[in-house]
Order: sequence, then C-alpha cells, then structure tokens
Amino acid sequence: MTFPQLRIMVCAALVAAITAVPTGPAHAQAGACGEKRDVKQGALDEATYRQLNQAYELVGEERYNDAYEIFTRLQGRASSDYVQSILGQAIGQTEWARGNYDSALSNLERAVELNGLPDETHYALMYQIAQLYFMQERYDDALDRLDLWFCKVPEEKRVDTAYVLKASIMAQKEDWAGVVEALDQAIALSDEPKEDWYRLKLAALFELTRYADAAETLEILVANWPEKKDYWLQLSNIYMQLKDNAKALSVSALAYRRGMLTTQADILMLANLYAMQDVPYKAAQVLQKGIEDGIVEPTERHWTLAGDTWYSAEEYDNALAAFERAGSAALDGQIDLRRGYILVDMERWEEAAQALTAALEKGGLDDSETGRAYLMQGMSQFNLGNLDQASTSWGRASRYASARDAAQQWMNHLREERARES
Repeated sequence: MTFPQLRIMVCAALVAAITAVPTGPAHAQAGACGEKRDVKQGALDEATYRQLNQAYELVGEERYNDAYEIFTRLQGRASSDYVQSILGQAIGQTEWARGNYDSALSNLERAVELNGLPDETHYALMYQIAQLYFMQERYDDALDRLDLWFCKVPEEKRVDTAYVLKASIMAQKEDWAGVVEALDQAIALSDEPKEDWYRLKLAALFELTRYADAAETLEILVANWPEKKDYWLQLSNIYMQLKDNAKALSVSALAYRRGMLTTQADILMLANLYAMQDVPYKAAQVLQKGIEDGIVEPTERHWTLAGDTWYSAEEYDNALAAFERAGSAALDGQIDLRRGYILVDMERWEEAAQALTAALEKGGLDDSETGRAYLMQGMSQFNLGNLDQASTSWGRASRYASARDAAQQWMNHLREERARES
C-alpha cells in the first residue's frame, strides 16, 4: 500500500467517523487475544457534537487546516478521557491526511491509551498505528499492533491490504515464510491482486529456495504482465534451475518470437537451450541472425560457435561460411585447419588447398596439426593434378610423426602414378 493510498483511506475514515462516535454511555468491551479492556463510560454534549460534525464536513471537503483548528480547540477544553479519545483519533487522522505522520502517530497512540473508544474503533486505530509504525521503520511494534487487529477482526471483515502490510513488515524482518503466507492470504482475498504483491512473493520464494513455487508465481506474472521481459527470462532461468530444459526452451523461444530477446546474453542463452535440446539447426539460425543483426558481437568465438552448430546440423555450407568468418578474425590457423578438414571430406579440393595454406601461413598449430595440414594439402593438390606441389607437401608432412606413415604411402602412390604415365 502506497502513502497516497493510505491518505485516501484516512480521509474516508474521517468522513465516516461521526457515525461511529457514540453519544450515550459506553459499556465494558470484550477482550481480544488476551487483552482485557474496561471501556470508560462517556457521552458527547450537544455543542461538542455539532462542532465535531462541522469539522468532519470540512474534512470531507479536504479543508484539513480548518478542521484541525476546530479539533484542537475542542481538545483544549475537553475534560473527559472519552472525549479526549475521540479528539485524539480525529486529530491523528487529520494530521495523517496533512502528511504530519509523527503528530498523527502520537495522537492516535493517545486515543488508544485513553481506552475510551468502542472495540471496532479502538482496533481500527491499531491498524492505522501499525501502518505509521511501519512508515517509521518500527517493524516489531508495527507487527504487534497489526496482529492484535487481526486477532480482533473477523476473517470476513479483513482486507487484502492488511495482509500486504503484514507481508511488508515480514520482509523487513527477513521472515520470508511469513511474507509468502501473508501474501497468499492477500491474493486469495483480492479480485485483482497487484503485480507488486507477486514480485514480493517471488523474492521471498527465491530467498527460501522454493524454486518450483517461484516458477508458478512467474507463470502468473508472465500471463498477466506479458510485456515485462524480466519475467520471461526469470521463468526460463528457473526452469533451467529445476532441470526442465524443455520448458526453459519453450519460454525463451516464445519470448524470442515476441521480439523480447534483445541482448547478446539473451541470444546466446536461447541458442544454448536449442543445442542442449538437440535442435542444432535452430541454435545456429538464432545465433547467426543475432550476429548479422548486430546483437551478438561478430567475434571469432561467436562465428566459431555458429560454425559448430551448423556443422552439428549437417548444414556444411553454412558451417564453412561461418568458419570462414571466424578464420578471418583469428590470429592463428586453427579455424582454417578445421575448414580444411571439412572441405577435404566434401572433396572440394581447390577450397581445401586454400584453407590449408592459410592455416599453415597463420601458424599457431602444434606438430601433430602441422603434419596433418601438410598431408591434406598434398591430397588436395594431388586431386587437382598438381603432382609436384603434392610431392612437396607430403615431403614436409613426413617430417612430423603424426603424418609420416601416411605421407610415405601417398608418395609411394605418386611414384606409381608417374611410372604408369611414363
């Protein structure tokens, strides 16, 4: 409940208060929650009644300063605790409406201490005092007063905002289970629960590590406030926490279709979810579009990731294109070597030779990789009919243990070919 809402409530209470002020003798009231009250008898004389009525009419017109003057004038000459209780209530609520919260609290406390008001009014003041204590960060005092109000007021007369107040107090005391319990009661009472209530409940559930319940709360937030991106992301993340990657993917994919995944982290998360669910084609598609749209940085790592996912989807042309972009940004020959492997498998010899030459020129390969690169370079040149270049490449490959035997076999094969041709 916000301060403006509290002010509206107080103004309404003031306008209605005249009907709750008894004009005859009061009687002993029943105790609540072990509190025993002995209400002192009292009555209003005709002149006081008329002036109170005039002041309440001024309140109804929001002329609080004029009303305050009448109330304080009456308070100065009132002799009985009963009348002083009524005026303490009236001044306290007027001060609240004027935004003078310290004065409001002291006057309402005095009205309660004088013990002259009937139960319904007496305990209604408890609720207002609890609100003021909360505003002053006196959380234990606020909870004591509020619990007394709850104890007195029948369930059918309780309001959702009272439970929200209790939840807010519990949050300040870090009693997260109490927060959830109070908010569940508020939500059950309300025809239109507020977004902030669910947000506070969600925070409490996270503190309690009750992730399944947090997921249910996020489902409500997504359903009722679907324009809020954070709820979609949190719901997907909580499903991942619960190891339900299928639901996490479903939520993220729907958010993506709604145009809500707008950062690099968002796109990488969705691509990863697709990959984890063995849908590499969609993973690659999402990732590459993110790069091309300028959302994901066009780095070597990201283009390599795109190439890997296209390769897993058996989309080799797309994989090669992505690896080529990665290789152009790379400082060593690792990516070009990978391109060479794929192109050799596809028997695209001219492109394979170019990729392997680029890999060897950039360097950064270990001995095993260097040997294999020369070996495949020789295979590419051989299939292109460049036998001298093939021989040179295999000769270099034979210097490395990883490729020596295979290089010797290819060189033997080359000699046999040349012998047949001569």
